[in-house]
Amino acid sequence: MKAIKVMGTIDEHGQLTLDHPLIKDKNSRVEVIVLIPEAAETDELESSKKEIVEDFRQAWHEAMTGQTIPVAQLWEGLEDV
Repeated sequence: MKAIKVMGTIDEHGQLTLDHPLIKDKNSRVEVIVLIPEAAETDELESSKKEIVEDFRQAWHEAMTGQTIPVAQLWEGLEDV
């Protein structure tokens, strides 16, 4: 048996809809294991996404306004680590 990881959504009728169709092994029986995140995990993921987007916006702003340093300077002092 092989495993394929896909994401999907459970609708109000309890029906599972995959985000993308499975391309291999059409017309085959499958075993489905559904992992449903706990509310705390979902909140952590949303917080993480928000932080990533905010960090990107900050970095983009700094890049566009010339608030950058040379890459070579980033490596200074890291040779001994």
